[in-house]
Amino acid sequence: MVQWLRCDPVTVEIRVRFPVAAFESQPRELVSAEQILRGSRLILQGSFGLIVIGITGKYCAGKTTVCDYLKSKSFQYESLSDELRRLLESGGEKATRERLISKGNELRKKHGNGVLAKSIIERIPKDRNYVIDSLRNPDEINEFKKFQNFHLWGINADEKTRFERIVKRKREGDPKTFEEFRKLEKLESSSRDQNAQQLDKCIEMAEARIENNSTLADLFAKTDSLLLQIPLEFKRPSWDEYFMNIAKEVASRSNCVKRKVGAVIVREKRIVSTGYNGTPRGVNNCNEGGCPRCNSFAENGTKLDECLCSHAEENCIVQASFHGISTANGTIYATYSPCLTCSKMIINAGIKKVVYNANYPLAENALRMLKEAGVETVKMQF
Repeated sequence: MVQWLRCDPVTVEIRVRFPVAAFESQPRELVSAEQILRGSRLILQGSFGLIVIGITGKYCAGKTTVCDYLKSKSFQYESLSDELRRLLESGGEKATRERLISKGNELRKKHGNGVLAKSIIERIPKDRNYVIDSLRNPDEINEFKKFQNFHLWGINADEKTRFERIVKRKREGDPKTFEEFRKLEKLESSSRDQNAQQLDKCIEMAEARIENNSTLADLFAKTDSLLLQIPLEFKRPSWDEYFMNIAKEVASRSNCVKRKVGAVIVREKRIVSTGYNGTPRGVNNCNEGGCPRCNSFAENGTKLDECLCSHAEENCIVQASFHGISTANGTIYATYSPCLTCSKMIINAGIKKVVYNANYPLAENALRMLKEAGVETVKMQF
């Protein structure tokens, strides 16, 4: 639904998500404070939420100004036009407006209409809020719509106002006459070529539009009003998903040539120890020839007396013991179910729950023993 916004003075409510102490993994609840700021309501979102605001609109409508304003609120700025400029400049070309248009059309025709959007999406971290400028083709917008909390805003102003802004800013390559301006705008607005810029269609896709024919204060107030309407809900992993993902990352440190396994011990939602499989301290790494069994790729269950690698769960428990950290009543997250030896250690370490991702070979007896000892086991699919 398109929303036409007016600048009505209202009370400002600042809502900030604060992180807690350094080792806590959960944000504090939202806290609010009221003060007057440009006569509008403002929301600041913490890094646990990913808001992506796409900006589209006609030439000199005020898109850059809105983007700069959002940047002042800790939104990271990305621009599809800047992607094009980098490509042109790296090839020694001058990034004129006409060349930006033609280069964009060339790339969309060759690699698909979403190519520039995909390029940005692939490289940006997913832990912050973004404002994306210069969305000029519907398929570019569709790429960003894959984000859970994407919102497209259309920025507009009447032709006369926009042309006056162009003349005033005196940017090289800008049209000098109103006729040139209208000709260039027609080129950007619509085309029978689906690979070309389609600004009219992009603006039609906007969930909200801002008419920017007045002052900066009016524009900022409208922007703040839209920010207020963005929902603060966003998908977060469950605690089990959160710690299992960490265990998978821990596994990446493994030096075993047969399989990489990671484990994490948690007490009261706090990580107390991590471990991955590999040879003991001071012994050559498995991938450097340290373990003769692994390097000979022995069959499952054979030559166990030749294996020099410690299992992830074993290392996790031993590391906690080495540093004098209790594992009593804890939960261990492991990328594989524990073997019989590791299960014995889990029981004697006082761990009460095992969450694992994949079945370890010959694990039936280990799981049976854990159950008998009162240790809860949960298989978690990813």
